Amino acid sequence: MYVHISEAPYRVDDLSRVLTPALAIYPEMVDANIDATLHLLGGDANRWRPHVKTAKLEYTMRRMVERGVRAAKCATTLELLTACEAGADDVLLAYAVVGANAARVLEIAAEHPKTKVSVLVETPDQAAPWVDSSIGVFLDVNPGMNRTGIEQDRVQSIVSLARAAAGSFGGLHYYDGHMHASDPVARQAAAWAGYDKLMDLIAACESAGAHVGEVVTSGTPAMPCGASYPGFQNAGFIHRVSPGTVVYNDATSLEQLQGLGYQAAVVVIASVVSHPIKGRFTCDAGHKAVSADAGVPTCVIAGHPDFNPLKPSEEHLPVDVAAGQPVPAIGSVVYLIPRHVCPTVNNFDDALIVEGGRITSIEPVTARGHEKAIR
Repeated sequence: MYVHISEAPYRVDDLSRVLTPALAIYPEMVDANIDATLHLLGGDANRWRPHVKTAKLEYTMRRMVERGVRAAKCATTLELLTACEAGADDVLLAYAVVGANAARVLEIAAEHPKTKVSVLVETPDQAAPWVDSSIGVFLDVNPGMNRTGIEQDRVQSIVSLARAAAGSFGGLHYYDGHMHASDPVARQAAAWAGYDKLMDLIAACESAGAHVGEVVTSGTPAMPCGASYPGFQNAGFIHRVSPGTVVYNDATSLEQLQGLGYQAAVVVIASVVSHPIKGRFTCDAGHKAVSADAGVPTCVIAGHPDFNPLKPSEEHLPVDVAAGQPVPAIGSVVYLIPRHVCPTVNNFDDALIVEGGRITSIEPVTARGHEKAIR
């Protein structure tokens, strides 16, 4: 069950020249989401290192920098480059890079000497190329998500690696992305139990002479847990949460973070193209427009809790309409709120910027995809 979202804030006055499906971003809502996050962090922009995989646009990243959010994290060299060019002071490439990817990080860092660039490592071999370089090193700690990193209980391995990184050691990266229980009380209890172990790990590093300068935790569902954890308050290190989704939000995050003032700042505008059977219509926003990685339904339709999106194909999204409700006419538009906004933004080359019901500009999705494979 997803929160009901009105269609009214998303309507665009004139769509006569717009090719659908189209990605639309509402900057006033983006600003409100930034403000809501900063409010949760006590007004301290330095406590937020957003993952720019969601923002994607240099336009949006600059908007965040202008509001004091000057640290970021990312997953690709193109995102790293975009964040640097948007004016970020400090960017963590939260992904272990090797070979040509590592060489490219050095190139980007050299091109942007005013930006502090760091990377993740989990083995001594990964750490070795960065020691005594300008690149900072964060250790990737696996808190149980089991995607990357050193298992949290391997304390001595983590301490040894921190010491081996020597002067390049910047801190610990602890992505608890698996903390997404629907009950916020249960979610906080599980997250805080992990943070207790993390504090023990930090103490072990400090005792061994490896100073932990920064600790990065908390994707979107766990962000309130990281923001409120007592051990991170007035600690001997910088603690930053790292949610990215909250800059735009989606149907999933709005349900997880109810009551915190967040809005869905991105929609996909789609056209109704068919009435294949009674009580069903199809629009032009299949999984090449709205990401299907969060499952079916891929989205909710603003203003229409009576519409039930079905399994999409590449370019088609069939939608069932509740019995007795009218089916929208062919040629009309619907406004789709993705269940996972991050890869949805990545599906588009450009975004419409909509203010007051008017399209005021078209901005490139600057960090879409990856850089050229051979430079």
